[in-house]
Amino acid sequence: MASSPRPLIFIGLGANLPSPRYGTPRAACETALRLVAAAGVRVVRRSRWYESAPVPPSDQPWYVNGVAEVETALDPSGLLLVLAGIESRMERDRAARNAPRIIDLDLLAYGEVLADGAGGGPILPHPRFSERAFVLIPLRELAPEWRHPGTGWSLDRLIGALPPGQIVRPLPD
Repeated sequence: MASSPRPLIFIGLGANLPSPRYGTPRAACETALRLVAAAGVRVVRRSRWYESAPVPPSDQPWYVNGVAEVETALDPSGLLLVLAGIESRMERDRAARNAPRIIDLDLLAYGEVLADGAGGGPILPHPRFSERAFVLIPLRELAPEWRHPGTGWSLDRLIGALPPGQIVRPLPD
């Protein structure tokens, strides 16, 4: 009997504040990936790191962002708990929405799962990722053939539909 293919699971990483403990935003994102792996979630691969202007536009520092493909036996809620635990461990302050942050970890997509957040579970795919160049561009780097499980839209179509003015640039390795 053939095994079913593993679901493509993607997480987004971002940071725009330095941390006395974790260093630069890029170093914090790299630390977060190590903590994801230490929690038993296999990091299959990650995109390059990108710098991006804040969305929505503001005078806060630019972000470092990336996307990672992961494998796990956890269900979406369990994985979301792991990510929230890492944010907490890294002292993420959730005082205000869209505020600067030491780390931000988002469950972007979990295979073909569509979920509306009922019962406190995650909303999947992530409700705003298709409006964010800093997610779509690194995701296209990892999985250029991926399609949104709800709309069927390709990444190229999603990127083409982005509002103007989002600036995303790859960082040197």
